Amino acid sequence: MPELPEVEVLCRRLDERLSQKRFERLELASIAALKTFDPPLSALLHRPVEQVARRGKFVCIGVESDWLVLNLARSGWLRWREKEQARSRPSRGPLALRARLAQGGGFDVTEAATEKRLAIWVVHELSAIEPLASLGPEPLESSFTLSLFKELLAAEKGDLKHALSRQSLIAGVGNAYSDEALHAARLSPFKQAAKLTETEASSLYDALRRVLEEAITRAEHLELGELKDDKRAGMAVHGRTGQPCPVCGDTIAEVSFATRSLQYCPTCQTGGRKLADRRLSRLLK
Repeated sequence: MPELPEVEVLCRRLDERLSQKRFERLELASIAALKTFDPPLSALLHRPVEQVARRGKFVCIGVESDWLVLNLARSGWLRWREKEQARSRPSRGPLALRARLAQGGGFDVTEAATEKRLAIWVVHELSAIEPLASLGPEPLESSFTLSLFKELLAAEKGDLKHALSRQSLIAGVGNAYSDEALHAARLSPFKQAAKLTETEASSLYDALRRVLEEAITRAEHLELGELKDDKRAGMAVHGRTGQPCPVCGDTIAEVSFATRSLQYCPTCQTGGRKLADRRLSRLLK
């Protein structure tokens, strides 16, 4: 799933390529992906793109006074095209939206998954999109201080894994980078968020920001098509079940849920104890 670092670099690349360009065509291939009807997609045509910004995991393309907003969900991505492609038509394939620029080139928004969760909005104001309006603070902004981070965690009733990946608490962090931050801070994913010591909270705050900043720096020189592979290559524990921990050499373990999984190092994070499932989280307080 694209998270804050990948979406940040994606938005930077799009801002460079779309600035002051105009959409000549916007062809919807997945009717279910479009969550709004007024204004229509056609309202964005022949008007200059003024900015591309990220909020959480959302791609926000400003077209004069309106916005084209994308949430790429778990399996979505944007593929840049230099050459004209055949017109799209509604289908069950991976293509969700095809954009053609008046100046040539454009992009396809795709989703490579059976369960379709990718979402597209056209709105006058970003606040009109409820999932976007309810996002928590951005973890790399200067306003996201250690003091604020401690306040957010102190009010949480769940575990750290859930807290870090909940978008209404902290925007943009998902399954992968929450695993990475917890590993870097040497904390169990099932430790209760409200029970961190001052030292643990400070360590997690530093680890979270460092992991995200390093991922952005690593991806800055890459092309759009390389971002997903680079994300996987840069992980220390996420997606590396059965491989050696790069810090201590222990075997990276996994806890599986219904639709996702988390990875961790028993030696670095849980005192050498291997977690069979999340019901064991009570042992790791």
